[in-house]
Amino acid sequence: MQTFFVILILAFGFLITFQIAKTSEYVAVLRGEEKARKQTNRINAFLLLIFLIAGLIGVYYCNERLKGKILGEAASIQGEKIDTMLYITLAVTGIVFFITQILLFWFAFKYQESDQRKAYYFPHNNKLEIIWTVIPAIALTALVGFGIYYWFKITGDAPQDAMQVEVTGSQFKWEFRYPGKDGIFGKKYYKQIDPEKNNPLGQLWDDPYNRDDIVINEMHIVVNKPVKLIIGSKDVIHDVGLAQFRMKMDAVPGTPTTMWFTPKYTTRQMIEKSGDPDFVYELSCDQLCGKGHYSMRGVVIVETQEEFDRWLISKQPQYMAAHPAQAPQKTQPADTTKRVAANMNK
Repeated sequence: MQTFFVILILAFGFLITFQIAKTSEYVAVLRGEEKARKQTNRINAFLLLIFLIAGLIGVYYCNERLKGKILGEAASIQGEKIDTMLYITLAVTGIVFFITQILLFWFAFKYQESDQRKAYYFPHNNKLEIIWTVIPAIALTALVGFGIYYWFKITGDAPQDAMQVEVTGSQFKWEFRYPGKDGIFGKKYYKQIDPEKNNPLGQLWDDPYNRDDIVINEMHIVVNKPVKLIIGSKDVIHDVGLAQFRMKMDAVPGTPTTMWFTPKYTTRQMIEKSGDPDFVYELSCDQLCGKGHYSMRGVVIVETQEEFDRWLISKQPQYMAAHPAQAPQKTQPADTTKRVAANMNK
């Protein structure tokens, strides 16, 4: 209902503006071109002032209505710092925005065409040129400096105790690889990729480090523990987008990229904090990669160390899936009923 009223108000505003414009045309015919032009200027100046007031009210309303409701609180330690950087950027650009827009529309109203004054011709002023060139340059340099600093923080060397997860994108899915107990990823070669032979990432089975690597279609990470993502692609350029963690990195074929972060809340905690029982951390593709781009969505599960260890132990190494004959055979439990019946017959 509220959306309907907003649309209705906008429609009425357009209708009123249209009628004023048509009235101006009729006045031009009756009073002559010069008088009509002056009246049009007065009307436009008034409308610009109304637009300024309505626009500022709209900016305030949208900010109050949507603040903190789109992405919510940053779910990683690095994300907090990135949010701080964004708030600083919004503060600096917001001050400039309000000053320039208020002056722009107010000047258009205050200094509209008038027979009582003559326009002042102001060709050049070196001092003003220096001021409005140097100050923005300094401000933008500082903002860019903050961005580069945080960029190198999340793309630089991860802590020694960081867990590692390999993230591979392809049209239109994500695949994740974990090193086994040895903590080392086995080698890969793109020509060995063969999903039909249970080798979706092209692992080289001759490499002993591949024997315990686990390949899965969802990402599990541990709360309050740094995680380093080693990112790649099998076909076109994709992009690992982790909006809740404020992380983003391209997935480029043949060129691994990395970033690292430390999650603050488990998935269970975020369900409680958000009040949404269906909440999940989402890994999206933030690079248009084909007609199925919209469906390229991965799930990230943040859990405790104990939960992660239980999950990891329950998973079979990809080597065993590719070589089922070498997988350890499960011993079948004895048929207790038949054994008891045989003993009774003796």
